[in-house]
Amino acid sequence: MVRNVAGEMADLDAEDFYLLSGVEQGMRFSEWVRRDKLPEYASLTREEVDYRIDRCLDRELIQRKTIQYEGYQLTFEGYDALALRTFAERETIDGVGSPLGLGKEGDVYEVQSFKPLALKYHREGYTNFREVNREREYTADRDHVSWLYTARKAAEREYEAMEALYPEVSVPRPVDQNRHAIVMDKFEGVELARATLDPEQAVGVLDLVLRELQTAYDLGWVHADASEHNVAVAESGVTIFDWPQAVSVDHENAREFLERDVANLCRYFGRKYPHEVPDVDTGEIADAIADDSFESVRTPNP
Repeated sequence: MVRNVAGEMADLDAEDFYLLSGVEQGMRFSEWVRRDKLPEYASLTREEVDYRIDRCLDRELIQRKTIQYEGYQLTFEGYDALALRTFAERETIDGVGSPLGLGKEGDVYEVQSFKPLALKYHREGYTNFREVNREREYTADRDHVSWLYTARKAAEREYEAMEALYPEVSVPRPVDQNRHAIVMDKFEGVELARATLDPEQAVGVLDLVLRELQTAYDLGWVHADASEHNVAVAESGVTIFDWPQAVSVDHENAREFLERDVANLCRYFGRKYPHEVPDVDTGEIADAIADDSFESVRTPNP
């Protein structure tokens, strides 16, 4: 699990961030940044680089490799620190609170601003970015791809989708984005996978989620990873979150992704509420969503 560095930000000097930014710049060109390149990238003297490297290594903001040459790489803690500093400079957030959710591909914390918000760090690719790269459209045309690039592109894609969809689609309101991090509104509700609905509500909630996907499609987007794990349900309605894999409806596989989203959701509801949710043709429902005629899984194509 990646350590929360928010409490350590006050101990870092401006020159520490110069060093971190220099490593970040070097990682655009290679996975490990040679030590002799850091004065140029960080705009620091060699003596200052030596001092800042020790400080950042002690705080586990960077890591070192010395197999063929002495090279450095940001850790996620270092990347988090750079994003936090930018959010603070923009006055987007005032402080970081307790975790709201920690996962393989993202960590979410409550943050303070003019009201409580949520800060999401993307972690895609950190442990196995080669597998992620095969699956994510935004890395398909890159020869050199680091976990840093993969996580940043995931955040950019998710923020772009939420900006395009909010408020017509029930997604978290996007507030700010930098590097691999997004600040957004906190949303109400419980993840569908952990919620227990009144069986009589099951079809209504499923229809509500599918109609949100229909509105998203009308606006030009397919979630491409929808399931019971990224839908929250509350008394006020549903919220669909986690949009880093979203694609345009013009994408060559958009129709396939839409049907997969429908199949994932219908399969879950059918398994958990077998007596209430009818057997459905997911292709027929996807067609109805695509042509803006979906009303209910009971009458998918009126």
